[in-house]
Amino acid sequence: MPIPLSANATTLLFQKAAFEKASLTRAAFDEWLNLTPEEFRVEGDLIAIGPIYDHDALQALVSALEDKGLAFYDDFFELSGNWPDWVSLHAMAARR
Repeated sequence: MPIPLSANATTLLFQKAAFEKASLTRAAFDEWLNLTPEEFRVEGDLIAIGPIYDHDALQALVSALEDKGLAFYDDFFELSGNWPDWVSLHAMAARR
């Protein structure tokens, strides 16, 4: 089932395999971003974290993810949430 994305804030999208390979956990993201249950979603091979409203925390998080060996764009990326609210976007992992 596709995951709905926020039109007014950033969402981080991960390949589930990369997330697990880097030994990342939901608890670590909860601590970093104070997430609600709706802000950490897993569907198939895709993990969506957000919406994220704190730009400084987001930039620090991206740096920390890269320090853990994750490659921006190949393993994860941020979708800006910079589109009009009359557009609805949903994400799901591509079939391979």
